[in-house]
Amino acid sequence: MGMEHEIKLSLPTGQVGAATQWLIQRAGSKGRTITLENSYYDTPSLTLARAKSAVRVRRTPDGWLQTYKTVGTSSGGLHSRHEWEMPIKGNALEIDALLAACDDEPSKQALRSARDDLIPLFSTNFSRTIWHVSIDGADVEAAIDQGEVVAVVNGETRRAPICEIELELKHGDAGALNALSAELAQAVHGLRPDDVSKAQRGYRLREGGLQ
Repeated sequence: MGMEHEIKLSLPTGQVGAATQWLIQRAGSKGRTITLENSYYDTPSLTLARAKSAVRVRRTPDGWLQTYKTVGTSSGGLHSRHEWEMPIKGNALEIDALLAACDDEPSKQALRSARDDLIPLFSTNFSRTIWHVSIDGADVEAAIDQGEVVAVVNGETRRAPICEIELELKHGDAGALNALSAELAQAVHGLRPDDVSKAQRGYRLREGGLQ
């Protein structure tokens, strides 16, 4: 089982340039920009959402990934949650592989009960610029995400913007995330902690506030 630790910060669109320049200086590199296309799946009755979990297929420059996450806990923008992620052949879920990897029984039961009725519900598509920052002996991946959440409901296309910074712990103590977040907050005006994941935003867009 993997445990993901990250801080998410809502970034005002007018401060993207300032945040980018600060991260370039802090990391000592221009960063790397990639495009990520994500489809989230659930049953029509939202079995996974009600189990506080989410499953997605992601297209990356290096190929396809599938990911199963629990909502976990979030406070002050710091998210801690279980995550199972693996490469797949193409744009289709490989549920048997996820079930084999999942070692949390309640999460496995939720996925097993949903597997035969999973349909795509919404997507999150965005550009991500990535830097690696060393702080307090830890390695943190800092990313600026810009794009949108899209859901089609009864023929109506609903959209919500994505503009945020994610700080994900790759190695070291999770306290480094708070330290880097504090540095950013001093340098970039208007940053604020965001306890709502992209998946939760997708459900809210589609269902009017379920999660």
